[in-house]
Amino acid sequence: MRKPLAFRIRPNTLNDIIGQKDLVGDNGFLTNSVNAKTPLSFILYGPPGTGKTTIAEAYAHSLNAHLIKLNAVTSNKKDIEEAINEAKYYEPTIVIIDEIHRINKDKQDILLPFVEDGTIFLIGATTANPYISINRAIRSRVHLLEVKPLNIEDIVEGLKRAIVNKEGYDGKLEIDEDSLKYIATSSGGDFRFALNYLEILSISYKDQKINLEMVKKILKVSNFLTDKDEDMHYDSVSAMQKSIRGSDVNAALYYAARLCIANDLQSLTRRLLVTAYEDIGIANPQACMRTKIAIDSAEYVGLPEAIIPLSVAIVDLCLSPKSKAANSAINEAMQTASSKPLPVLDYLKFTPVNVKEEDKYPYDRPELRIHMQYLPEILKQAKFYKPNKNASSSYEKALNENYLKLEKIIRSSNLRELRKKYLKDN
Repeated sequence: MRKPLAFRIRPNTLNDIIGQKDLVGDNGFLTNSVNAKTPLSFILYGPPGTGKTTIAEAYAHSLNAHLIKLNAVTSNKKDIEEAINEAKYYEPTIVIIDEIHRINKDKQDILLPFVEDGTIFLIGATTANPYISINRAIRSRVHLLEVKPLNIEDIVEGLKRAIVNKEGYDGKLEIDEDSLKYIATSSGGDFRFALNYLEILSISYKDQKINLEMVKKILKVSNFLTDKDEDMHYDSVSAMQKSIRGSDVNAALYYAARLCIANDLQSLTRRLLVTAYEDIGIANPQACMRTKIAIDSAEYVGLPEAIIPLSVAIVDLCLSPKSKAANSAINEAMQTASSKPLPVLDYLKFTPVNVKEEDKYPYDRPELRIHMQYLPEILKQAKFYKPNKNASSSYEKALNENYLKLEKIIRSSNLRELRKKYLKDN
């Protein structure tokens, strides 16, 4: 039995990869690594069908490295231990772990020291956001590389290669340019989707020259409901969030429906949860919680019934009061933290060293805590949170009133003096 087309024509080296020029182009990050004969550990993240595992394997082959493939879900501790023992006999050894965002702490504890000392070079592949889903211990030891959806030209080029490839159709499949563009446009940046449809067409129209009309008969629903615009899937996700932000229930339901028809439950639920906390936030925290419950319900029942709880969440979020105050605050704080990674004040450290008792955190004096300084000295006047002046919910108004009261308090890092002062006052 013949293997699937996508498997048969999988590239063996970085030179064979289509698209992803910032990674595998002439001056791409991974190309430079191969040219320098310097293996690296990294995580490839991006949507399905964009070539993450293919890039990982091609990278290993380009370096003539020993390759071991694992899966974070199905591979157990013994599999990982055996991989590490095997790696000791080969240099370099690259270990590819699919679904790496699902790797648990026990498996991480085994891997980390061997990644650090170079016994193995780790390549992870995931569709999840690594800044959220990947453990910090792993993130600190690897490079994070985004694999982006392929554009129409890249996918057309890839389909043409598949047609002439000896392991593909060896030049024996006839299909016109318009048909290739239609498949590419309909794939939503997913090359595997495009290859699968090319394979279906080759079976359906054996020994016939394939034209656009024939393609449309087979390709009834586009991947992610794309049309002439290759970014339509991402535009739909973006449009849904903006519709919720603008309180347009009908528009939000329309864009959500497109994602449901395309069976893209993951993008829909992820964006709904982000939208709830980003755009509604402290104006209606209960709506955020209800959205999470709706998402859990949707994932439990699956499509098509998933649209029922999700529709409730969408209507709820659209008609809810909105506030970006918390989101804006953390974004500003992250910018400052990135540019000014200052040391933590001694009395806030988990295990302060060489700090006198009277200068330590006052566990026994809770009344002092509201008067203490928590930001580093250079940033003590920083204001990241800015109350929403147009707050319409009673909850957010109450938070803002409390924030303004707290702002009037003069905070100090001199705990010794605070102890003396409030001991006298009390």
